Amino acid sequence: RPPGRLKDKKDKKDKKDKKDKDKVQVNVRDCPHPPSQPPPDPALLEMLRRFDLSWEFGPCTGITRLQRWERAQELGLSPPGSIRDALLEHRDNPDVTYRWVWDGGTG
Repeated sequence: RPPGRLKDKKDKKDKKDKKDKDKVQVNVRDCPHPPSQPPPDPALLEMLRRFDLSWEFGPCTGITRLQRWERAQELGLSPPGSIRDALLEHRDNPDVTYRWVWDGGTG
């Protein structure tokens, strides 16, 4: 081996990365599954999707739908009350709580 070669350090790093991967896999497997929830009404999801796409209520990145609704209300933007009611009624359902994300698909 030529002097100054870092092969030994790389080997240690590879072993450390493998250990970290194993830890992550174990942690993921050990997580309890959330309780199964019935799928939300398609009409509700469509109403929420329209809210997500409505720029008049400000950006929606990095916040929940309810946080966005509350911010719009504080700014005097008059978001629909029916959105808030639906969000509060289904607050434990992540399909309702979090914004719709377009995946770029055509379907």
